Amino acid sequence: VQLQASGGGHVQPGGSLTLSCAMSGITLDGHAQAWFRQVPGKEREWVAVLSKSDPSKFYKDSVKGRFTMSRDYAKNAVHLQMNNLKPEDTAVYYCMSTIEGTPYFGQGTQVTVSS
Repeated sequence: VQLQASGGGHVQPGGSLTLSCAMSGITLDGHAQAWFRQVPGKEREWVAVLSKSDPSKFYKDSVKGRFTMSRDYAKNAVHLQMNNLKPEDTAVYYCMSTIEGTPYFGQGTQVTVSS
């Protein structure tokens, strides 16, 4: 199983970025996917989750209305569209997928929001 995140960068407050996570060795259906983020000195926190069935979407309160997570079946990937970015969104972002309850993380991609 491999997860490859991309799309991070430096953006000004109010700007937008789209993160992508290409997955190999695992299908989208039947598994939950999520985005997490981590800043130095703090624990990794979840940001958005797509449940394995339905799928239902869940977002951290601080990103609701600004972030949108989606599946891309053509690319076997998940995306995180981030709008109206704030300095507090600065972090390393990680994608994750579960297999029978075991989480697999990809390498992180840095998102920096500053003027």
